[in-house]
Amino acid sequence: MADVVVVLALALSTATMLTAHAATVYGLALRPPRWRALAALVAPPLGPYWAWREGMRLRSAAPIVALCVYVVARLVARR
Repeated sequence: MADVVVVLALALSTATMLTAHAATVYGLALRPPRWRALAALVAPPLGPYWAWREGMRLRSAAPIVALCVYVVARLVARR
């Protein structure tokens, strides 16, 4: 049962990171300067930073929280 929970945590956190990244890039593309969307697409750590500065708090926090869940799940999976 614990293995199922770890696998689900890994899958859901990965899906959340990818979805939040896509939403962040889309949100940045709608706001000037638009070049930040392209830069965030290529360098994902820039996305949450610029999203936070633009007031997109949920889009900024979601990938960070998902990354923390992913790291914890990976550490649990190694045991």
